[in-house]
Amino acid sequence: MSFAELAPWAALAALGAYHGINPGMGWLFAVARGLQERKRSEVLLAVWPIAAGHEASIMAVLLATVALETVVAAHWLRLAAGAVLLLAAGALLLRRRLHPKVFGMRIGYGGLAGWSFLMSSAHGAGLMILPVFLGLTLSVREPALPATLGQALIAGAVHTGAMLAVMTAVAVVVYDRLGVGLLRRAWVNLDLVWAAALLVAALAVTFTA
Repeated sequence: MSFAELAPWAALAALGAYHGINPGMGWLFAVARGLQERKRSEVLLAVWPIAAGHEASIMAVLLATVALETVVAAHWLRLAAGAVLLLAAGALLLRRRLHPKVFGMRIGYGGLAGWSFLMSSAHGAGLMILPVFLGLTLSVREPALPATLGQALIAGAVHTGAMLAVMTAVAVVVYDRLGVGLLRRAWVNLDLVWAAALLVAALAVTFTA
């Protein structure tokens, strides 16, 4: 496989790693469960439903894209994706309130998955990987539904797998070594970083339409 063929998959994994680093995507809740239960194993268990919710959110976007590719021209699909990305970035900048605010709450695994789905959707996680996915599917002149469906499943697995690996590592390090006091001493507003990334993706996908 050539570098050009590997690059989109590497980009999907890199975006997954970024999601894993972002506390707003879930590792903060995994650490919270570990502290509540006083068990390191609880941290390792909690990351799985968080990853499942994230996967469900991005797959909803990717599968909708697969369906649209059969009826909408590639040019218009890219323009629509760019417009939605711009709206998501604007909404994130105007309403920077997406990080969990109640740290002491108790929530079950089902609740974690549901929370992760809503959080990932609010952050536009699926939209963020959409330009990369469109590059994969539209590289074929006439994408067939089975082919693009398989690409969607693999893309989701690569992205979420990278997120799960990084999120688990970060959660364990914070739980074992740093503690949540780190967030009070060295908080980085990743919402702003994420909004900027959405804007860059919107411009990229629009001007290549």
